[in-house]
Amino acid sequence: QVQLEESGGGLVQAGNSLRLSCAASARTTRSFTMGWFRQAPGKEREFVAVITWSGGSTYYADSVKGRFTISRDNAKNTVYLQMNSLKPEDTAVYYCAVDLKGIDGSTWYRSRYGYEYWGQGTQVTVSS
Repeated sequence: QVQLEESGGGLVQAGNSLRLSCAASARTTRSFTMGWFRQAPGKEREFVAVITWSGGSTYYADSVKGRFTISRDNAKNTVYLQMNSLKPEDTAVYYCAVDLKGIDGSTWYRSRYGYEYWGQGTQVTVSS
């Protein structure tokens, strides 16, 4: 069982930055893939970014590439999402997700159905 808790959301003006954090707690120490998704009102939950256990590989949605950076601190079991140059269309609830599968060349990580554990989400609102 893995429990996830996001923090760092808020209201910002367009062009500014926010940093989200997601702390994971688990009964056993195991490798897991950690990702971020977001869901805007009336829309499907969509993939934002993912990072492998080692942190050696990261993947991003085209809409955030070059503006967002995902990173992790395994000593703290925490994943971060640094969001720069925020736009009003980035407004959404942001969710942290974890799965025990590694990234092996497939693109399962882009689907919300690929993840077993989810946080409760943190609201990000970007005003124009």
